Amino acid sequence: MDFDRKLQEAIQRGQTRNDAMAKARKTDQLSKDELKHRHTDFRLRVSEHIESALRKTAEHFPGFRYETVYGEKGWGGALYRDDLMRGGAMFSRLEIVVRPLGEFPVVVLGGKGTIRNRELFAWSHHEEIEEATSDSLNTVVDGWILNYAEQFAAK
Repeated sequence: MDFDRKLQEAIQRGQTRNDAMAKARKTDQLSKDELKHRHTDFRLRVSEHIESALRKTAEHFPGFRYETVYGEKGWGGALYRDDLMRGGAMFSRLEIVVRPLGEFPVVVLGGKGTIRNRELFAWSHHEEIEEATSDSLNTVVDGWILNYAEQFAAK
């Protein structure tokens, strides 16, 4: 094989490789955009479920107030109340949020439960975006709320 032909083939391989790398970068960017979109979809659906479930819970425990939680720590909701008892005020709070999308393609739920000035729970649940479903995330939220309600009722 003469040099000119080898040179042409080398140039062709390089151009093909460059085209393949450009296509891979474009596909990677599309998948990142798709992951952001799916995370946003989960955030909206699950935070609506959090609000609905917490409001229903508040109906069973007079004195609890609902607040929307949004910002750096996530999107979701919280129930809280202050009880005056002998010896001072007692604070109770249940907060559940969908955390913002981080470095990894994961949906993260976070929750904290405080009953009468004692933090009893600090939860974190992770599911890969590609494997997560709204139903599986809502099931986790429901479990946390039911656990908190049982503990609060027992105190």
